[in-house]
Amino acid sequence: MGRDGHIAPTASSPPPPKTKKATESSRSWILIDGDGHSTVLDVDKYAIMHRLCIHARDLRILDPLLSYPSTILGREKAIVLNLEHIKAIITAGEVLLRDPLDENVIPVVSELQRRLSPTNHLRQDGREFTGHDVEAGEEDDSPFEFLALEVALEAICSFLAARTTELESAAYPALDELTSKISSRNLDRVRKLKSAMTRLTARVQKVRDELEQLLDDDDDMADLYLSRKLAVSPSPVSGSGPANWFPSSPTIGSKISRASRASIATARGDENDVEELEMLLEAYFMQIDGTLNKLNTLREYIDDTEDYINIQLDNHRNQLIQLELFLSSGTVCLSIYSLVAGIFGMNIPYTWNDDHSYVFKWGNNTTI
Repeated sequence: MGRDGHIAPTASSPPPPKTKKATESSRSWILIDGDGHSTVLDVDKYAIMHRLCIHARDLRILDPLLSYPSTILGREKAIVLNLEHIKAIITAGEVLLRDPLDENVIPVVSELQRRLSPTNHLRQDGREFTGHDVEAGEEDDSPFEFLALEVALEAICSFLAARTTELESAAYPALDELTSKISSRNLDRVRKLKSAMTRLTARVQKVRDELEQLLDDDDDMADLYLSRKLAVSPSPVSGSGPANWFPSSPTIGSKISRASRASIATARGDENDVEELEMLLEAYFMQIDGTLNKLNTLREYIDDTEDYINIQLDNHRNQLIQLELFLSSGTVCLSIYSLVAGIFGMNIPYTWNDDHSYVFKWGNNTTI
């Protein structure tokens, strides 16, 4: 096999998941073009670097064997996307997804193919153009990279929201059961749920922080306008160099031209206009922020449950202290009679006992 790797075209739907070796999955990519057609690529990092003009450090961010936080980076000709299990490289006309056989990546591939398919575009155009001006439909076209980015953000937000819902459905009944009955089994169950909540909160927080960082920096958002850069400095869509995987399609180029038509006018006027991307990021920022608020609410509920349990334990502890004090007082009272019995039971001659022997019998009987 050469340096460019192996090309294996696929059908419109992704292949079923199956077991692969670690060495194969680390080189496996799926390429989706502007028409929704997918191609499985078995390439090395050098072929991707030459084709997409990105650095090796950007590919290391997408390495599943390395632990990198959620990241969205804008490069000259590509967007490097690392959001949990979604590790992708987005260009102005194609998307590369890593590990296409992963069970969490397959829905992303299916959604990209559905939205990019020509049938879907024709159906949307027919709906938009009914009773409207033709030009209004063209104004609603978004750049290809924003469409792919929206699919990735929607997938990761939905994935984290689903994990949060599952955690809530398991945590709230467990906490209620713990408040009604404090046992080792319930405590261990809540401990595991709290650990899972802490890990999930950290994952959601990383995605939220990345979106917030992008929204706070207009320059970073401007770097994500790949179609605008392509309009200002035209270049071949499929790139050049030894990693030419397949010839560029005229349909892809026409879609990029149509999608970036508004970007050309914007680039001539204001290159820092990022309103379209800002609205896109704000929508998913609010969604991921709502998921984080649910996790914070669950954390507060867990903290309240812990406080309630601590109050119950303190109450039981006070009751035990009271019982101990009561037993100690009774022991002191009984020790007085033991003292009297001990005094009378000692072999010490008493002169007054000679004529009063009944006193010893009376004292012993009283003590007993």
